[in-house]
Amino acid sequence: MRWDNLTADPAGDRARNAALFGADAVTTRTFDTPEFRGVTFHEIRARSIVNRVPGASRMPFEWTVNPYRGCTHACVYCFARKTHSYLDLDTGLDFDSQIVVKVNAPELLRRQLGSRRWQGEHIAMGTNVDCYQRAEGRYRLMPGIIAALRDHANPFSILTKGTLILRDLDLLKQASEVTDVGISVSVGFTDSQLWRTVEPGTPAPERRLDVVRTLTDHGIGCGVLMAPVIPFLGDSPAQLRATVRAIAASGATSVTPLVLHLRPGAREWFMAWLEHYHPYLVRRYERLYAEGAYAPKWYQRRITRQVHELAQEYGIGPTRAGMPRRIAAPGEPAEPVAPATPEPTQLTLL
Repeated sequence: MRWDNLTADPAGDRARNAALFGADAVTTRTFDTPEFRGVTFHEIRARSIVNRVPGASRMPFEWTVNPYRGCTHACVYCFARKTHSYLDLDTGLDFDSQIVVKVNAPELLRRQLGSRRWQGEHIAMGTNVDCYQRAEGRYRLMPGIIAALRDHANPFSILTKGTLILRDLDLLKQASEVTDVGISVSVGFTDSQLWRTVEPGTPAPERRLDVVRTLTDHGIGCGVLMAPVIPFLGDSPAQLRATVRAIAASGATSVTPLVLHLRPGAREWFMAWLEHYHPYLVRRYERLYAEGAYAPKWYQRRITRQVHELAQEYGIGPTRAGMPRRIAAPGEPAEPVAPATPEPTQLTLL
């Protein structure tokens, strides 16, 4: 594995001499338990944990924290797969089973938040790989991370498919009393057969919507990122309606649709999956994504319009993707959410 080449900006001119950690700082472990069988963990002590999003990115935030690299959720479409190639690992099975764990993430974040140079900007989590994937049950990095953000009253947001976020419910409530906290759960569809093959390591969509319901019941509003909407497999009017109806029933504060996009690394793995499970769709995908990673604008606009119309019908509205939402402290009136204009531009959260 090519640890010394793992940098904050692998494409940058300074990257060659800016490794985030050295090979001598890596401890490799395996655990002979059913949930981790076949998975290798590489524990490292990172040199930096707050990462600046490249200026050319479409992300609606500037700073991220990612305590893990690689993800046992094993979503076949995950855009972060490409990052494993920087370690000379493949973007398929290695991404699902070779997990980098930044074991010093909480202490490092606390130190960086306390720096005079840090201006208290919003920090997004779960936008690369899921910070509540199965590994978090063993390594427990997120409680320390949330506590550091709470103690510095630093605004943050979390995007997850993991039900483990409920373990940290009390910490999230404490943080919401002192700063802006935004929570989103990713549910692109409710089709159980599609889920089992395309997101094999994740909790079922119904369990994720239970997370939304529980957070809402405890006074923490939660939006749903309806992502990805998968062309020809999860985009029929009936499927979209069923998904939006389930999202509304969970008490979600918003629903924001994002159409599947296929970057290099993810594209090859997804297309291999498609060839295996749905070979009759390969040509249609090649045509739909002929111009690059994103589906055509006409298709994106159609899905966005349909989902927004369904959301209005079921009494929920879209919000601006990636924006933190102010959670009212006890005794404080809730801040109203202004309706947003439907946005056809494809974002890149997932």
